[in-house]
Amino acid sequence: MKESLTGRVGRIISGSMNAIISAVENAAPEVIMEETISEIDGAIDEVRTELGRQIAARHLANNRLMEENRNHDELAEQIATAVTQGRDDLAEAGIARQLDIEAQIPVLERAIAEAGDKERELEGYVHALQAKKREMREELKRLVTVREESSSVAAGDSGAAGTVASRVAKAEAAFDRIMEKQTGLSAGTATPDASSAAKLAELEELTRNNRIRERLAAVKADPDKA
Repeated sequence: MKESLTGRVGRIISGSMNAIISAVENAAPEVIMEETISEIDGAIDEVRTELGRQIAARHLANNRLMEENRNHDELAEQIATAVTQGRDDLAEAGIARQLDIEAQIPVLERAIAEAGDKERELEGYVHALQAKKREMREELKRLVTVREESSSVAAGDSGAAGTVASRVAKAEAAFDRIMEKQTGLSAGTATPDASSAAKLAELEELTRNNRIRERLAAVKADPDKA
C-alpha cells in the first residue's frame, strides 16, 4: 500500500531523530545524513506538487462559483420577463434551474474553503520539512563534534557521554514540538436500503416541485424576488 503524504511527512519528522543517532554511531555519518536529507527533499517536492493541485482546484472552483452566481442573476431577469408575459412554463423552467444552481453553490463554497485549508496545511508541511532539514544538519554537526571530543578523553571519563545524552535529549524535544501538528479524523455514514432510497427520492422531488410553485407565486406577487 502506498504511503500517504501525511503519513510520509509525519514519519520523516518523527523518525529523523533515529537517523541522527545512527549517524553519530556510524563510521560514515555524512552518508546516513545525506540519505535522510534526500528523502526530506523528495517529500518537499511531493508536498509542493500536491499544493499546486490544491491551488488549481481552488481556482477552478472559484471560477465556477462566480459563473453560477452570474447565471443565477441572469435567470432572475429572465424569470421576471416570463412572468410579465404570462409564460408560467418558462418561469418554472428558470426557477428549476435556479434551484439547481442554489444546490451547487454551498458545495462550491465548501470546496473553495477546504482547498484553502489544505493549502495552508501543505504549506505547513513544507515549512516543517525545511526546518527539520536545518535542524538535522545543525544537530548532526554538534553531535559529531561531541563524539570527536569524547573519543579523545580517557575511557573512564563519563563527562562526554553525559554531554552526548544532553544533546540528544535537546534534539528530541525540538522534534516533538514539530510533531504536535500531525492529527487526523475519520467519519462514516450509513446508506439507506433500496426501498427507503426510493421513498426519499420521491419526497425530494415532491419538495422540489413545491418549492418551484412557491417561488413562482412569489415572483408573480413581486418580480424583484426572482
